[in-house]
Amino acid sequence: MQATVSTFHSDGSAVVLRDDGVLLDVSAEAVTAGGWRLLRPGQRVTLERSEDGVVTAVRLPVL
Repeated sequence: MQATVSTFHSDGSAVVLRDDGVLLDVSAEAVTAGGWRLLRPGQRVTLERSEDGVVTAVRLPVL
């Protein structure tokens, strides 16, 4: 699932805007699972989710 970073918090968590217009909170653990130290607003990312819909990792966007 593709998204755009809306807000990055100092604790390492983020809020992203999915392409369908839904805002999602992303935990700091999911951000670091993707190899990030920080994200910047406007950055495009790909979200990996578990079967129950929880974001488990934030990755580089797939082109």
